[in-house]
Amino acid sequence: MTSEQGSLGLLQEPVSQRLLQSRIPARFAYQWTDGTPRVVPIGFHWDGEEFVLGTPMDAPKLKALRDGQSVALCIDTDEMPYKVLEVRGTVRMDVVEGIAPEYEQMTVRCLGDEAAAAWLQNLAVICPRMTRVFVRPTWVGMIDFETRFPSAIERAMEAAAAGG
Repeated sequence: MTSEQGSLGLLQEPVSQRLLQSRIPARFAYQWTDGTPRVVPIGFHWDGEEFVLGTPMDAPKLKALRDGQSVALCIDTDEMPYKVLEVRGTVRMDVVEGIAPEYEQMTVRCLGDEAAAAWLQNLAVICPRMTRVFVRPTWVGMIDFETRFPSAIERAMEAAAAGG
């Protein structure tokens, strides 16, 4: 019954696919310059190989992030049975003129066409350049509390089944 956590193939599971297309922000975890952990909510775009996070050029996280750095993302629901997609990966970054196309796609997915157009129009004035933070998954975990559970719960379920 133990899940094969860690496999990038978990990104293809139906639960993961729903989370990847949801309006739920990711929780982005990274290490600050003093070594302490940080977690921030952030919109994301999944391009099938990497998560793309668009952020203004002066975002605080850019002071701490470096190409090749290890980070984590979590996308999860807030109602039982919880659905959780956990990703560990490495960062690479670049800068684009204007609004990153992936940021535009995320905004349309989350806000809808009309509200996204208004937001992007306002953002273009104040954000003439944008940093894209790419996260390439190296490890994926998925919990749906129906077929995949946290490992401690799975072990307890296995022990209970074996004992009686």
